[in-house]
Amino acid sequence: MSFGSPIMLLALLVVPLAIALYLLAERRRMPYAVRYTNVDVLASVAGGRSWRRLLPAIVFLLAIATLCVAVARPRVHTLVASDRATIVLVLDVSGSMQANDVKPTRLVAAQRAINVFLDRVPSRVRVGLILFAGVPEEATPPTTDHALVRQAADDADVFQGGFGGTAIGDALAAAVKVGLSSAGLADARGLTAYHPVAAPGESSTLVTILFLSDGHQTRGILPPLGGADVARRAGIPVFTIALGTKGGRITNFNFGGGGAFQGSFFGAGLRQALSPDPATLHAIANRTGGRFFQAKSAGAAEDAYRKLGSSLGRVPGRTEVTVDFAIGAAALLLVAGVLAALWAPRLP
Repeated sequence: MSFGSPIMLLALLVVPLAIALYLLAERRRMPYAVRYTNVDVLASVAGGRSWRRLLPAIVFLLAIATLCVAVARPRVHTLVASDRATIVLVLDVSGSMQANDVKPTRLVAAQRAINVFLDRVPSRVRVGLILFAGVPEEATPPTTDHALVRQAADDADVFQGGFGGTAIGDALAAAVKVGLSSAGLADARGLTAYHPVAAPGESSTLVTILFLSDGHQTRGILPPLGGADVARRAGIPVFTIALGTKGGRITNFNFGGGGAFQGSFFGAGLRQALSPDPATLHAIANRTGGRFFQAKSAGAAEDAYRKLGSSLGRVPGRTEVTVDFAIGAAALLLVAGVLAALWAPRLP
């Protein structure tokens, strides 16, 4: 914790001063005699436990101390939203995303998870969206208009994706290009030229990539780890989510206008295409300094996006908590007043 006006902490000296004055007054108190007809009644009323007599005063002094800290403008070290941060969402929309092992389908589950993420991410953080299948395409540039990104994600099922397939490496390279452009860093060295310690942390860079896929790479120029190397050289961490299970099936799939196939895929090659590739996505996250999540259900995907939405796009900073301390002091004063009213000795 730090303070905006540390000199004001000298006000805390009023607490020991008050205690010293109280002890001095107790030592100098003069005994005096009173005449009372019923001493037993007086003892029962004026007596009682000493801690009850002292507790309201202790709570009152705590309130004064809390108020003294408040006037020093306390600040806590935390993660705060960055006005320059960019998060590039990358969503696999290949045919395998129509599999129904994640209810209702993998794609719908991913779309809902992205909406959860957009609910959590700070409003001033720029968010972009890249959709990919056989080729990547920028659905929305990085923008603070999160409603636009939300709409693009909800409309992702109409993306054709370059005749099918899954181009993980190319999608990563496209995301890096979009992120660097948003940050105004076109230099080939990327963010590391400006932030030498950028790569390791989830909040240490200006740009972050959040990548979701449900399968193995089947198309594209760059291999998956080749795309990861592009991100690593740029100093951009990639957070990856492997969505789906090995038991995925597609019961209604449209082959790009060539008619719908009704039934299930049972061939070994097609089962491989419908299986997620957690090993590759884990390697991408490790190589770039991000984190890997495996989501075998819609709830797991939403949990991952919810957690990342509460942490990405933020940088280390300080938040002033003066109001919190002031509210605490007011609450303590109220408690002290109530205790004093309840436990104050009364004579009949």
